[in-house]
Order: sequence, then C-alpha cells, then structure tokens
Amino acid sequence: MSEIETDAPLSTSLVNAGSALETDASTVPTVAGEILDAVPGQPQALLLLVSSLRLLGQQDVACEVLEWMAGVHPNLAAVRYELGLLLGRLGRTKEAIEHLSRVVDLEPNHPAAWRALGNQQARNGDKAAAGESYAEHVKRSIRELKLLEDAVAVVEADDLVKAENMLRQSLDINPTDVSMMRMLADVYVRLSRSYLARIQLSRALEIAPGYLAARESFAAALNVGMRWQEAIEQFDILIETSSRKGFFKTQKANNLAMLGEFERAFDLFHEVQPEQARNPSFWLNYGHTLRTVGRSEEMVDAYRESVEIDPGYGGGWYGLANLKTYRFSAVEIEAMRAQLKRSDLNDGNRASLNFALGQALEDQKSYAESFDCYREANALRRRSLHHDSASMGKELAKLKAFFNPELFRERAGLGCPSADPIFIVGMVRAGSTLIEQVLSSHSLVEGTMELPDLTDIVIELKSRRTKGAYPEMLADMDGAALNALGEKYLELTRCQRKTSRPFFTDKTGGNFWHVGLIQLILPNARIIDARRHPLGCSFSIFKQVFPAQTVGYGYDLSEIGHNYRYYVEMMAHIDKVLPGKVHRVFHEDMVDDTEGEIRRLLEFCGLPFEESCLRFYETERSVRTSSSEQVRKPISRKGVETWQHYEPWLGPVKDALGDVLSLYPQVPHFD
Repeated sequence: MSEIETDAPLSTSLVNAGSALETDASTVPTVAGEILDAVPGQPQALLLLVSSLRLLGQQDVACEVLEWMAGVHPNLAAVRYELGLLLGRLGRTKEAIEHLSRVVDLEPNHPAAWRALGNQQARNGDKAAAGESYAEHVKRSIRELKLLEDAVAVVEADDLVKAENMLRQSLDINPTDVSMMRMLADVYVRLSRSYLARIQLSRALEIAPGYLAARESFAAALNVGMRWQEAIEQFDILIETSSRKGFFKTQKANNLAMLGEFERAFDLFHEVQPEQARNPSFWLNYGHTLRTVGRSEEMVDAYRESVEIDPGYGGGWYGLANLKTYRFSAVEIEAMRAQLKRSDLNDGNRASLNFALGQALEDQKSYAESFDCYREANALRRRSLHHDSASMGKELAKLKAFFNPELFRERAGLGCPSADPIFIVGMVRAGSTLIEQVLSSHSLVEGTMELPDLTDIVIELKSRRTKGAYPEMLADMDGAALNALGEKYLELTRCQRKTSRPFFTDKTGGNFWHVGLIQLILPNARIIDARRHPLGCSFSIFKQVFPAQTVGYGYDLSEIGHNYRYYVEMMAHIDKVLPGKVHRVFHEDMVDDTEGEIRRLLEFCGLPFEESCLRFYETERSVRTSSSEQVRKPISRKGVETWQHYEPWLGPVKDALGDVLSLYPQVPHFD
C-alpha cells in the first residue's frame, strides 16, 4: 500500500483501532468511522473497518466496503488481497481468483497472495494452476524459509517434538503451506518416523507437483524407509526436471542395487561416472554397490577415490573401516588425524572420521585412544537424534499386557496361512547376517535384507483413527482383516524376491517388538532370535554407524543397554505366551559348534540338511549389510571377544543391563 501522510492524532487513532481489533472489535467501527469522517476514504481506516466487520460476523457488509475500495483504489494490492480472501470465505471462488490474480500482478513478491490464489484455484478444480501458484509461494518465501529451515535443522534432538508441534500448529492455520509440510517431514525423519514424513511430502506434491525441493525430500524419506522402488520413481521425475541429473542418476543406481538390479545399477553408474568423477559421494555409493556383490578390490579403490577427492569426506574413510578387514596404513591414520583438526569440518564428517580412526586404532591395539574416538563419534551422532528410552519401556509394558495366552487361543487358526517368511529378530550386530547367509545357502531359501514392511504396517495401524489404539485394535479384527494384513506384508516384500525359492528371510532385528503381530497375521512364519553376549553386542553397536536414524538408541551406551534389556524382556514374554514359537541362536554357540547349530536351525525351519549351509562363505549372493565381508569368510572367534579390551569403559551399559548381563545366557524373571 502507498504511504499515506498522516498527522500524529490520526496515526494514534489508527494504532488504537488496530489494538482494539484484538481486544474488543465492536469498538472499532466507531473509531474507524470517526477517522473516515475526518479523512474520507482513508485506506487504513477502511481496512480496519472491514476487519472489525468480518470479526463481528458482518461479512457481506465488509465485502461491500472492500468492493467499493477496490473501485476507488484499483491498484492497492492490500485492498484486493483482503477482498480476495473474503470472497473466498464467502464461496465466491471465481471472483476471489480474479482479485488475487490482480494482487500478484501488482506485487509479485507477495507469498501469502500466491498461496491464497493457489487455494482458490484448487477449490475451482484447476490443479495445474494451483500447483504453479503454490510453487510461486515457496519461491517468493525462499529467504524466510531458509531462515526457518536453518533454525529447525539445528534444533537439538530433545526439542524436536516442540518443533513438530510448532509446525503442525502452523499447518492448522495454513493447511496448504507446502513448505511447512516439507519442514515437518524433515522433523519426522529425524524423529525416526519416515512413514509420517512420506505422508506429509506426498500431500505437498499433490498440492504443488513442481516443488522440486519437496520431491527431493520425498525421495530421501522413501530411501530412509527403504522404499527403493518408490524412490526410483521420484528420482526419474527429478532426472527429467532438475539440473542435478547426474546426482539423481547416482541415487537411482544405488537404489537399483538395493533392489538386486545390479546390471542396471552398474550401467547407470558407468553412464554418469564422467560427469560425477570428482564427486566423492558418487564413489562412496559405487563402492557400496561393489561391496554388495563382493567385488572387493574395486570397492576399496572406490572408497579410496572418494577420500582422495575430499580428504575430509568421512563417509569414504568409514566405508574402508566398516569392511572390518581393511587395515589402515600409518599415512592414512595421520591423514585422518589431520582432518579431525580442521575447524570447518561438519558434524557428519567429523563423526564418521572418528568412527574410522577408532577402528584403525583398535586394529593397532590402542584401545584407550580408540574408545575416545568412538565416544566422540557417538556424541556427535546422538546430538542430532531423538530417542526416548522411557517411552520404549512403556511400549514394552503395553505389548506384554495385550499379547497374552488368551488372545492367541482365541485367534488360533486365523491370519494368512503362508509359511514363506523366516523372520530373524533380535538386537542389531548379534549375528543375524551370519544366520541369513547360512539359510540363504539352502536351495529353498532366498536371502533378502532388513525389510521395513512389518514396521510400516505397525505405523500405519497406529495412524488409523479408530476407537482403539495399537495393539488393542487387533482384538477387534476378524480373520479376514488379519489375513489381509498378512497378505499385505507378502505383497510389500515381493519386490525383494528375485528367485522362485519358496522361503525368504527378513532380518530386521527390531521385529522382536512385533512377534505377537507376526503370530496373528502370519502364524506359520518361522521366527529365529539371534542373540549375542550383551557386552559384545552392545559394544559392536556403539562402534557402528547406522543409516538414517534407523537405530536411534545406538549412540549412547546406557541407551544401548536399556534397549538390550527391553529386547530380552520382550522375548522372554514371547517364550512364555508362545512356547516353542521362537528358535534362539546364541552367536557364541554358532562359533563353538557351527555344524550342530546349523543342523538345529535347519530342523526348526523344516528344511532338509544341505552341505552347502556349512560352506555358507562360498555362497555367491548380494549381502546388503555391514557384515557383508565377514560372512564371506569362515567363522572366527575374533569378533566374539573384541569387547573385552574395552570393558573398563563399558560401565554405563553394564548398569543398564543389570541382571540381564550377570545371568547371561540365562534370563531374569521380569514379572
């Protein structure tokens, strides 16, 4: 609006009238009227009058005043904006579009007007125009959005829930604000709720298909949730519309590898290599794919290439360290030390470098210095993650109360009868990849990876607006509903099955929380519990980087100990209410009596013994976990006892474990 020359008394009256809008709108028409008597047509007074009339429910009168003002002041964007909003509220959509279109002509850098115009265009059924307007809203808000995004990005983990509430309240006020949806989705990812992030971003793209930043976030959230094929669909769109085609082709190649489409993946890597040759993340992703298929020498070369391009690139250093079989030279160790002295290194690179240096020093038997590196790396990672051990304890109590013998007696015979899945549950780093490799060496079993599908089913159930919360809602489901959930799991996992073998593995360790659900929806599925010495398992977790917030408890020794204890308690409850349902494999026993443990494992799964299972390390298959190099070698005792060198510093995990540690391998009485 053009500046209006006002004397002091008029200015004071306008300020007082504006304040009255928030306290007693009924007084504003009188004050505004007095101003208009003194200065006929005064625009600010007219807008105050309109606002008060609207608050007092006299919208038709307010509309008449605004229409008169628009006629008198046709180029005042503020008048047309208020009129457009009011016409929209009155359901006069086409007229609202006309006035709001004029606003953005007069003031193209009016973000709120673009959003309001998009709302009216969407209401009028013109989704294409609405999408363009919403994209303009984001474009015109870019400076303010960047400030807000930066503020949200540095929010400490413990304040993430507050940030979530703030963004949700903002969306309650402006439900089509796609930029807020994107920021809320980013918070959800940090809260390990990628399913909810995907819902927000899908909605944002439905409103504004051209919002490329949201599409990038959507693809990233799909990757966090291991929805590789769906993410590829987004990468294909970005390849066509974004200037960063090479980057997105690399991401697509990585996802093709995760789906087992290795020939297509390598073709794409080789296609983009010339333009991405100086991008360290290209070589890291390429190295990961080479590792998956067992091309060890090329893999090492790729990781080395990434750190030659950028010596501070922590991902490349950690890629080498995470092989567990690579030995760093003295020159490489000094190079990592030098990079850690840099003041400009971001937390992500600093954490990965510390993890890598910790492994290098461990190999040199410099255990105290090695532990300092691990401790620093974990502190950096933990700072950005949200994990609430107390809430996990409450969840455990709820699951134990619901999944009782009576429930399973009542539901016997229901669910999907398929016996295809073999679930390998337990803590991460407990030997599940070894068990999967053994089973995958059998002619009837296909090994896959950690599959997100059961967790996603649980999250979807929790998000349903029903009378009961999860898991209580399961009590109201009939046989058809439970069968449908089992079939849904099989359908979701189908993309990972590349052979005609009748059985397949799902080695998502965290599914120990969902054994009760598995029994209800897939009662014939086999369940194997991979268990390892509490300190060996806990320390192995502590020195591992996990992808994209999948193991939120893994960066604090006390939280690792509490989670291990919750796991043991949950499985003890399952043993009690479903005796014989779970076959337990202790990693130490697998090392000491490999053949005996493998024979018992196959017998539990109903599989005939095959000699190839004893020679599992000869099996050629893709292994998409951090233990890929280890399971390609015969079993060794080395990893079983590593934690003993670090026992002096493991007090926090010991305290959290309590009698779970002192009684191992026996189990305390929890009830």
